[in-house]
Amino acid sequence: MKSFLQTLLLLLMTTQIYFAQWFRQNPMPNLKSVFFVDVNNGIAVGDTGTIFRTTDGGQNWTTQASGTTADLYGVCFADANTGTAVGGSGTILRTTDGGTSWYAQTSGTWNWLYDVSFADADKGIVVGTAGMIRYTTDGGASWTQWANPWNNHLYGVCFIDANKAVAAGENGIILKTTDGGANWNYQASGTTEHLYGLCFINSNTGFAAGAGGKILRTNDGGASWNAQSSLTSYDLLDISFADANTGTAVSNGGVMIHTTDGGTSWNYQTSGTTNNLTCIFFSDVYTGTVVGAGGITLRTKNAGSSWFTQSGGPTNVLRGVSFTDANTGTIVGEYGIILRTTNAGSNWIQQSSGTAITLNSVCFTDANTGTAVGDMGKIIRTTNGGEKWILQLSSTSNRLYDVSFTDADTGTAVGDMGKIIHTTDGGLSWISQTSGTTEILTGVCFTDASNGTAVGYAGTILRTTNGGGDWIPQTSGTTEQLYDVTFTDANTGTVVGYPGSILRTTNGGTDWTPQTSGTAMGLMSISFIDANTGTAVGDGGEILRTTNGGASWIPQTSWTTVILKGVCFTDANNGTAVGYGGTILRTTNGGLTFVSEELNDEVPSGFLLSQNYPNPFNPSTKIKYSIPQNSKVIIKIYDPLGREIETLVNEEKTAGNYEVEFYANALPSGVYFCQIQAQSFFKTNKMVLIK
Repeated sequence: MKSFLQTLLLLLMTTQIYFAQWFRQNPMPNLKSVFFVDVNNGIAVGDTGTIFRTTDGGQNWTTQASGTTADLYGVCFADANTGTAVGGSGTILRTTDGGTSWYAQTSGTWNWLYDVSFADADKGIVVGTAGMIRYTTDGGASWTQWANPWNNHLYGVCFIDANKAVAAGENGIILKTTDGGANWNYQASGTTEHLYGLCFINSNTGFAAGAGGKILRTNDGGASWNAQSSLTSYDLLDISFADANTGTAVSNGGVMIHTTDGGTSWNYQTSGTTNNLTCIFFSDVYTGTVVGAGGITLRTKNAGSSWFTQSGGPTNVLRGVSFTDANTGTIVGEYGIILRTTNAGSNWIQQSSGTAITLNSVCFTDANTGTAVGDMGKIIRTTNGGEKWILQLSSTSNRLYDVSFTDADTGTAVGDMGKIIHTTDGGLSWISQTSGTTEILTGVCFTDASNGTAVGYAGTILRTTNGGGDWIPQTSGTTEQLYDVTFTDANTGTVVGYPGSILRTTNGGTDWTPQTSGTAMGLMSISFIDANTGTAVGDGGEILRTTNGGASWIPQTSWTTVILKGVCFTDANNGTAVGYGGTILRTTNGGLTFVSEELNDEVPSGFLLSQNYPNPFNPSTKIKYSIPQNSKVIIKIYDPLGREIETLVNEEKTAGNYEVEFYANALPSGVYFCQIQAQSFFKTNKMVLIK
């Protein structure tokens, strides 16, 4: 993460780093490859070092700490414990305990590695860009490169028996080895289309799939390949067969084709998703799994005749979020989507809204009672936590952008053409109020039944002190678009808008004072939990935080560049932001929580990660580490589920001995793991937090 304050002292270097922590709940990272050792135990890998593991056939997936942020493209297990994953910049990871821990191996290359295959725990092959082929006979302790005279990118590799393997890739190239990868021979594929996926049923019968819907079949171990008619022009990214006759190939946009006669004929199949599908794997003749974009996983139990979704969240634009406590929240968005959590977003359950109209805002007054508003004057209401949503008559067809309730009965919604509607009976009736403007109103906030503020385009700010009986224009000092408003009491409020506009009042809007946001990004939503502590989100993944009423706004790292449309905090630590592409971000430390101090003295003789001290600890502990030469050092903290809690170090370091202090004020008691990566050195230590 980014350092915000660095102080350089003579003879001794001390760096203080303040960390802001947001983690992604949706969409999940894109998955690129999946491998099952049996019908229950599987591993999926993908973007930014993502590794998921399942032990129940994909009903539940647990994140594992990979120790890398490189994209991972291929994974293969020789047995339930021993596996290898490969990816960008020559990354090779190895596990011998089923993925509980992964350590880096020295690949000897910076080429992207796209696939990996092992014949047993020791004998393996990796392939990648520019014809890269490396093989190992000792489980990856050493990798030897074959001098490939062809520079075509290789996208797939597959062992077909103990010594024979086939690789395929760019411009239809197919290579075969009969000695475990030491030597390779060219095979004529009969195509110049890129080949992305390989699958062999036995040592003779295999299939290759690729660009333009190309499918090839061999019945003689690859000595000859024959083209099949796939009836599609989509690029086929992978192919897998359950038996000699029954196979499936996958593509972008959720496209899936299926055969039951060994590929003589192929037919389109319903996948149930429009997500890009990147890899397919059959663990037996009936059971298969597909992975793809947005963390999607699909499962079949009937050899591919039908598929059902196991995981992968929505990619709709999410526009509004409301939490009533740290655990219980609701999100609304595009096409009427409603998501609900009762465990702080560990799980988001989709609810039936009864509409396909986009919902722009939602407001809950308690865990059960909430109202959502949207396009075409749509208003829906729940009194049972979203188990059922009831349509209400809004008396308008105008788009409604925001809604605010002060209790279960009293609420106000605002929208296009200066529309303001008000209810005092929980939405049984909505009455139009006179706003005095035709500008689009995008935000509204009431602190009690009487005092409220609405904001909108052209710098519009309106104020009522009688529940909307009268709306009085206030001077904002700007003609820019204002998107959202929040008040913590009748007098103290903040407005955000474009470009990076932040306005503040402490006298009910009689005066609005501009604040320095430090950004030109449009700010779309604002949430304050008291007069001092607030968070704003907006375009480009912008997140700003203040703890002094906006006197200063500190940028936080969101790890996304999508537009964030809504944010809600229930206390100083727990908050959720939502936005485009189904983005859901969560923080449990409110931002600037962790401070570390690092010390550098004499040059050590080797890499070292010492056990933290004290251990157990509360609330902080010191972690010492040593690097004998200048190195990129990454130190991260993970929880028992493998979820990243914090990055303590992520930068180039000169040789020396260092100490970093980890503060866990906002974390619950439990076991945590500290992992260091420096060159090929990996080590993980267990830490115990007791409060």
